[in-house]
Formats: sequence, structure tokens, C-alpha cells
Amino acid sequence: MAEVATSGTSSATSDQLLVVIDPVARRADGESVRIARDVLRAGAAGAKVCLPDGPEEFARALARRGSRRPVVVGDDRALVRAVELLHRHRELTGCALSLVPVGGTVSLARSLGVPSGAVAAARAVLDGTERRMDLLVDDSDGVVLGALRIPPLGSPSPERDSADGVTHPWLRTCRSLVRTLAPARPPAAPGSGPTRLRVEVDGETLVDLHQSVEAVSVVPGAPGTAHVEVRPASVGAEASPLSAEGRTVTVSGAHFRYRADAVVSGPVRTRTWEVREGAWGLTVPA
Repeated sequence: MAEVATSGTSSATSDQLLVVIDPVARRADGESVRIARDVLRAGAAGAKVCLPDGPEEFARALARRGSRRPVVVGDDRALVRAVELLHRHRELTGCALSLVPVGGTVSLARSLGVPSGAVAAARAVLDGTERRMDLLVDDSDGVVLGALRIPPLGSPSPERDSADGVTHPWLRTCRSLVRTLAPARPPAAPGSGPTRLRVEVDGETLVDLHQSVEAVSVVPGAPGTAHVEVRPASVGAEASPLSAEGRTVTVSGAHFRYRADAVVSGPVRTRTWEVREGAWGLTVPA
């Protein structure tokens, strides 16, 4: 992992930054990374820049930050990874995290109030204010910053195109051969269609196993609560969604997968999420 420290000394602890540049961001948009780094160096003398090569070095850089304020240059996955690492070390309370969104998906960052441009986001790091937000924590110590969805929304593979689903001709040939040699397709993967789940909010059952559901979503509600919506499977007329707000959400039943922010997890048979009010802080424009 390469580390670079700018010249000069910072007069305020809040200006002593640890800038961790995710490798995905460096590969995806090196120009935006360079711009963000230059703006941060100019505004915070003594800022330390780290260039981790993977998740382990990313974690070590955060763990060794000392009194420096961590700034992540990366996409939504990098932000979630940083929050999860700080949560697991029980360091979120006294740590305001900053983000310059660069790379793949950055819709979560935008929804949390982080500017999308490299210059604007870097200036917000320097001049912004800390916003405390609720955190959804599951029983395996995973975290959700924005939305949780069951089943996860499908996303196209980077290999697909509008013709026959494959960009490269040699992949078409390989897939044709596999289809010829492979046995009949197995049953659909868990979570690919309506399923039977029990959804409980603060111990009260919102939907039980006798009712098939199309989708479950959990998003931030009033401070300290999550808003839960269940869309029942319908035959004929569309069934009305069921909704509730509470501090704990438990989903159980058939094996299911779920998308928490930008990451798909599972399959699991049961999972409980709990809202931690004001558990983490993010620097946003003042």
C-alpha cells in the first residue's frame, strides 16, 4: 500500500485528514481521483493519502488512522465497507466519515447528501458539517445505510448486450456449447419469485408464512425507526402493500437473498435488523 503525505502542518485536528483512495475508483476514473486529491491537499495541509491495493489494506489504513479524519474516495461499496469496519471496531461514535464519490454506483452517496462532482465533494469534506444518521445493523454485524430489499433487484451482467445477452462472440460460442452439454436447468434460485416469508416489526407480525410476497423493502423512517413495506403476491387484482414502522425487523421463512445498499447477501433463513439512532456521521455540505 502506497502512502503519501503532503508537505506542511495542519493547525487543527479536524483538518488532519487520512485520504483512502479505493482501488476501484483509481481504475474507474483516475482523473476524478486526481482532482479530488489535489483539492484535499490544497485545503488540508498535512493530509495523508493512502492507496490500498485491496480490502485488507483498506481496512489496515482505517485502523491506523490515529486522530486523523477518514476520507474515502470511492463508490457506494467503499463507503459501506468503511462504515462496516468502523462499526465492527466500535469506532463510529467518535468518527465523522467523509466521502468523495468516484467509481461505480454512487446513488447511495447522492441520496445521503454527498455532492456527485469530485470538486464539490472534496470541498464539502473541507468545509461541510457532520450529519448524524441512523444505522440498520443486522444480527451478523452487517450494516445498511440506505435501503434493504428482498428479493434483490436484478442487475445486468457487464458481459450482456441487447442482442443475445453477450458482448463478445467467443462468449456466445462458449455459452452455446454449455447449453448443449449441460442438463436441464435446475429450479430457480432462492428469491427469484414470490416466496413465503414471515415479516415482524417490533415483534408484531406484518405478514406470515401463509401469504406469498413479491417484495419486502426497509428504508429509513422517522428518527430511530425503519419504514417496512411488504408487497403481497397477487392473483388478478393487485394486492395493497402492507407497511409499518419500528426499531427491529425480523424476516424468516424460505431461504432468501437480500440487497443491502450495493451488496447482495444470502441465502439465509432468518435475519434481524435493528435501528441504531444517530449511530454514524457523514460530512455533507453546510
